[in-house]
Amino acid sequence: MQSDAGRKYRLYPAAEQAERLTAWGHTCRAIWNVALEQRRFVWEQRRRTIRAAEQCAHLTQARADLDWVADLPAQCGQQILRRMDQAYDNWWNPGHPAGAPARRKRTGRMSIPFPGQAVGVMRLNRRWGAVRLPKLGWVRFRWSRGLDGLVRNATATVDGSGQWHVSFGIAAGAMSAPANGLPGCGVDFGVACSAYVSDEDEPRLMPPTLTPGERARLLGLERRKARQIAFAKRHNGGRYSSRLRRTLRQIAALSARQARRRLDFTHKLTTDLAKNHGWVGIENLNVIGMTGSAKGTASQPGSYVRQKAGLNRAILNNAWGQQRRQLEYKAPQRGGELRVVPAAGTSQTCSKCKVRDPASRPGCGRVFACTACGNTEHADKNAAMEIEERARRAVGPNSTRGHPGGAKSPGDWEAVA
Repeated sequence: MQSDAGRKYRLYPAAEQAERLTAWGHTCRAIWNVALEQRRFVWEQRRRTIRAAEQCAHLTQARADLDWVADLPAQCGQQILRRMDQAYDNWWNPGHPAGAPARRKRTGRMSIPFPGQAVGVMRLNRRWGAVRLPKLGWVRFRWSRGLDGLVRNATATVDGSGQWHVSFGIAAGAMSAPANGLPGCGVDFGVACSAYVSDEDEPRLMPPTLTPGERARLLGLERRKARQIAFAKRHNGGRYSSRLRRTLRQIAALSARQARRRLDFTHKLTTDLAKNHGWVGIENLNVIGMTGSAKGTASQPGSYVRQKAGLNRAILNNAWGQQRRQLEYKAPQRGGELRVVPAAGTSQTCSKCKVRDPASRPGCGRVFACTACGNTEHADKNAAMEIEERARRAVGPNSTRGHPGGAKSPGDWEAVA
C-alpha cells in the first residue's frame, strides 16, 4: 500500500546523533551528485539510460572501498537512487511540471531518506515520541499529532538554522469524503489583503511574520553579513570565518521562524475554507511567471527593478502556490472541491453587470467603481465575487473531484469565458 499522506515532526537528536546525521546528509548529497553525473556521462557517451538497479551494484562497491560511504545505512543510498529514478520519470512525463534533475549544493537543505521497514516509531507520552533509525537508535521527536496510518517511509531533514525534522510517508487509505452540501465561495488571494472570501465582509490578513524587534535584528544581521563577506573576500581569500558562519545561522533561524508563522497562517486559512464550503473557487495564477525578475540583461537592463523585487517578495510571502496546493487535498477530504478559474480580468470586471473596463479600477487602490452601472465595492471583494461566479459554472473535470490538479489552462474553461 503506497503512502497517501504525510506527517512532519520536530526531531530532537542528541549531540552525537546530530553530528552523525549531518555527516550522513553530506554523504547523501555526494551519492546523488555522483549518480547524476554517471547517468549524464553514460547517456552522452553511449546514448544509454541506466537506472537504480544497475547503480546499486556500483554503490555496493563504493561502500566496500570508502568508509564514509559505508557509514551511511545501505537502505538510505538505495532510496536516493530510487528517488533519482522518480525524478527522471517526472522529467520525462509531459504532464509533470518538473524539470531536469539538478546537482545538490552543499548549502542546500540536507535530507536522509529511510524506507519504512528500516524505521520504528514509538509513542513515549502525550507530548513525545521516538523513531528508531538504522545505526543511530532511538531519536526523540515532538508528538504534535497522530500518525493515523502505516509508516511507509521516513526522511530526516535539517534547515538552515540547524533544526532537525522527521517526515513520515503514511498509508492512511485517505479517500474523498461525500459531498458536504455546503455553499461555495470565491477567494481572491492578494498582497495588500492576503485573502478575501466572497461571502465575507472583511478580508483575511496575515499577521506580521516578524515583530518590529525581529525585523530590526534581521536588518542588523544582514548588514553585518555584508561587511563580513566583504572582509572575507578582501583579506581571507573568500573563506568564511566562524563569526560569519554564526551570523548566517542567526539569519537562518529568524527566516525559519518567519516561514513557520507564514505556514501556520496558510494552514489555518485553507483548513477553514475547506471545512466550511462545498467548493472553493480560486484564480489559476502563474506564480513563477508573476515573480520573474525585471533585472534584464547588460545590453537591455530592466526598469523599476527594485520595485518589482519588492512586489515579488510580497507575492511569495503570501504563498499563493502553497495555498492552492493545500486546498487541492484538503477540500476533497472534507467533502468539497477546488475549482480553478482563469485569472484574466477578475479585478477589472464588475461582479454586478459583468462589464470589463480597466478604468473601473483606477491605480492600485482598494476601491472598484464600475464605469457602466456605478457599482462601488472593495476591489478584492468584487474580484472574489467574480471568481465565485466563474467557479459556480465550473463542473465535472474542471474541479478537483474530476481532476485533482484543477484546470490547467484557460482553454479548459470555454463555457466560463
